[in-house]
Amino acid sequence: MGGAALLAGLWAGLVRLGWALPPLQAVWVAGHGPLMVSGFLGTVISLERAVALAPVARSRLPYAAPLLSALGGMALVMGLPAPIGPLLLSAGSLALAAIFADINRRQANWPHAVMGVGAAAWLAGNLLWWLGRPIFQVLPWWMAFLVLTIAGERLELSRVLRPPPAAMAVFVGIVAVVLAGLALSIGWFALGVRVAGVGVLALGAWLLRFDIARRTVRQTGLVRYIALCLLPGFVWLVVGGALWVIGAERFSGGFWYDAMAHSILIGYVFSMIFGHAPIILPAVTDLALPYRPIFYVHLALLHVGLALRVAGDLAAAVSWRQWGGLLNVTAIVLFLVVSAAAVIRGRRAPRSQRSDAARE
Repeated sequence: MGGAALLAGLWAGLVRLGWALPPLQAVWVAGHGPLMVSGFLGTVISLERAVALAPVARSRLPYAAPLLSALGGMALVMGLPAPIGPLLLSAGSLALAAIFADINRRQANWPHAVMGVGAAAWLAGNLLWWLGRPIFQVLPWWMAFLVLTIAGERLELSRVLRPPPAAMAVFVGIVAVVLAGLALSIGWFALGVRVAGVGVLALGAWLLRFDIARRTVRQTGLVRYIALCLLPGFVWLVVGGALWVIGAERFSGGFWYDAMAHSILIGYVFSMIFGHAPIILPAVTDLALPYRPIFYVHLALLHVGLALRVAGDLAAAVSWRQWGGLLNVTAIVLFLVVSAAAVIRGRRAPRSQRSDAARE
């Protein structure tokens, strides 16, 4: 169901960019953001956390979060009456917030706390959407969900480097700035976006300085590939935050809105997905995703396409924006196809080769 939301969202994205494609479902075009953020990404993140918590809690209740989110995405895909999708997605985000509350009760630390705050931002955004706020006013909350969830995961891994206490204090302060901006956006939208943008920019700079990818990029194989997914993603997070600060008044539609949204949603979020998939997919599905050098093709397409798209947005060049968006969609679809082929090839490989790939 999450995959269906992703494909519907990608199709709708191409229609919104102006490509002459049949809309299939008219509601997809208006629902492009909810389909991608909540229907797909919310489902995937919830599923990952449910798989981790369910054996510890000895309960299947954590799976309510991805199930409700997936059903909400399917309600959007099928064009069901308006309240159904937002209500199901709100329930799914509430269930994810409950998962993180349980995780923090069992093992309280800053990474889990930051991810829990991200889940709360997703819940707040879904509730605002359900209450009738326009998508552009909800989007900063949804983006904070993704930005903080991924940043919390990276913080957890970066503990290997043992960032100094002062650096950790800065990280917590940055998260507080993002949250303050979100709160301000309810009454003073442009000001809130600008303040949140300062936090997003600073978070990208912090990750560039302290994330373990700075060291692992010197290695080889899968480890280097993951690092080369992460580092450009952090750069795009800085770019996105800077665009929020500079163009906060334009965060309602048009070229700048496209750049402010997709520099983070594609440049940061999907680059992280490309990098984390070989680790997360086996953990969630028990299917190995062996590393292949061809993975660099869809990674390069993603960033080249996004650079062209953002340049087109800032220059008001429609064709650049359209072709850049098409390259982004091509990169994501190619990622899905190549990953599926790698899984199938890995399952057919002799056991000794699978063991070697797992060790790498």
